[in-house]
Amino acid sequence: MALLAKAIKATAKGGIGKLLQRNRGQVPYYEPWPALKRATWRPDIRAAVLANQRVGIHRKLMKTAAGDLYPLAIGTDAIFYPSTGPSPLDVLPYTDEGKPAPGTFRLGISPGMVKHQGTQTVLWAEAQFVEHGGVNLSNLIKNDVPWV
Repeated sequence: MALLAKAIKATAKGGIGKLLQRNRGQVPYYEPWPALKRATWRPDIRAAVLANQRVGIHRKLMKTAAGDLYPLAIGTDAIFYPSTGPSPLDVLPYTDEGKPAPGTFRLGISPGMVKHQGTQTVLWAEAQFVEHGGVNLSNLIKNDVPWV
């Protein structure tokens, strides 16, 4: 099932990418660009899909903030939250009955769900600020060493 979900995601991501295909230096600036003649060149549809995704993330951010949990950093597709423990389940808000709060982020591989990119300590975050000078931590979390 995980391989199937990965294949579906790769197909969708590749399809979204093909809707706006930029010149990579193959065509001189004074010649017509062949991609403009293709029926699949639809940057408007791509922008609508990405805008819909961003709106969904903002709604989930607001629902999560209603539970007094605010992100420390937000990247293109990663959100950096403070946590009391190493598990991503320590971050997610729950109702009084122990169920995930409605409208917030949910872990999983299905569409609309989020995946855990990584967990780091506060000391790691401080070291990144010192080393990189105020860098967006959400861009670095998945490329570093996991929680020790």
